[in-house]
Amino acid sequence: MNKNPFLEYISKFITLTPKEETILLSKIVQRNYLKDQYIVQQGDVCKTANFIISGCTKTYYIDLEGQEHIVMFSIEDWWSSDLGSFITQTPADFNVQCLENTKLIQFNYENLEELYKEIPKLERLFRKIVERAYVASQKRIIRNFSLPAKERYKIFNATYPKINQRVPQYLIASYLGITKEFLSKIKNQLVSK
Repeated sequence: MNKNPFLEYISKFITLTPKEETILLSKIVQRNYLKDQYIVQQGDVCKTANFIISGCTKTYYIDLEGQEHIVMFSIEDWWSSDLGSFITQTPADFNVQCLENTKLIQFNYENLEELYKEIPKLERLFRKIVERAYVASQKRIIRNFSLPAKERYKIFNATYPKINQRVPQYLIASYLGITKEFLSKIKNQLVSK
């Protein structure tokens, strides 16, 4: 039997009864986005938490000089939202844009709050998700402050090989905080070793 990929993902964290699965599925929406379409834009309130069934997104912000800064990429079985905006229901600091045609499971804020009451163990699930996101963010900050670009690229490549194959190199350079020319130099150095 082919199980819903979202329910498969959830089962890694919590066990739902068939009744709870039915309640959960009644509160979510599946939506398709086209490549380059925005899920949320800087300044808008992020209305949904988004689980990726298929596709790839980038989360980024634009600084006052108009420079794009990539904060993260998300692929299948990952979440993609401006989490701070979603939790606080205040304007988003980040843009979330599709790099490929992307299929999502979406929870709107009100439905998620209702689900927490109806299925209390979902709070544990989302706590675990937020904890993982926080730890990943903290590790990235430390790496950006303490490691040279070549080491950051090697870690990115080892940690996210599927992303590295799907995302244009200039976006990976932005994620690493370097120019695409410098990333090209790093890659050439690694190949020649």
